[in-house]
Amino acid sequence: MRTGEKPEIARLPLFREMDEAKRERVFAGSFLQVFPPQLTLFEAGQHPDFLHVLVDGLVELSASSGDRDTTMRIVEPVTSFILAAVVNDLPYLMTARTLEASRILLVPAALVRELINQDTALMQATMHELALAYRGLVRALVDMKTRQSAERLGNYLLRQQARRQEGGLIQLQAEKRLLASLLGMTPENLSRAFSVLSNHGVRVEGSNITIADHEALSAFAHPDKIPV
Repeated sequence: MRTGEKPEIARLPLFREMDEAKRERVFAGSFLQVFPPQLTLFEAGQHPDFLHVLVDGLVELSASSGDRDTTMRIVEPVTSFILAAVVNDLPYLMTARTLEASRILLVPAALVRELINQDTALMQATMHELALAYRGLVRALVDMKTRQSAERLGNYLLRQQARRQEGGLIQLQAEKRLLASLLGMTPENLSRAFSVLSNHGVRVEGSNITIADHEALSAFAHPDKIPV
């Protein structure tokens, strides 16, 4: 890792509270690289050699069964993936590929496991990230089991709006085909869901989504009251 990159990496949530000497070991053994769009970073079943930390860009995590593929998560910066496989030294359950040019920190998996045992701050940050990932998984499972397609889409839009604090305008970062897969729909079902939401304050222009009536969408989608 180049000297000029160290301050930026030191501020990342996973590493910022670490002992400085141990963080220098992370710097010494890690690589910060830019990957082009549509590049497979690793595949399900492979053993993790590195912990990946997305600094800039967008990454899709997908899974397959037989001849069916589905999007499990769209990773946005700044966060690690897939931390559970690295911590447990087990094969990946998902495949990762870049959706756009992405800057990714690669930290040797063995070094991560070693330093977790030595540095309390890193251990706590790891537990925090794993706990957030678990809660996100539970939230996604509840969505799938309790909401119809249009309600799932409505809740997704409300969460994106809240996270980005963009007022009523949301720009979809991934193509609609991937969004449909993420929400457990076909592209046709996603189009119908957007049509339903047009009666509840949502306007669509390509990848630009406008929530013109937040109260109407909330009344329809019943957003979660418990934060992740």
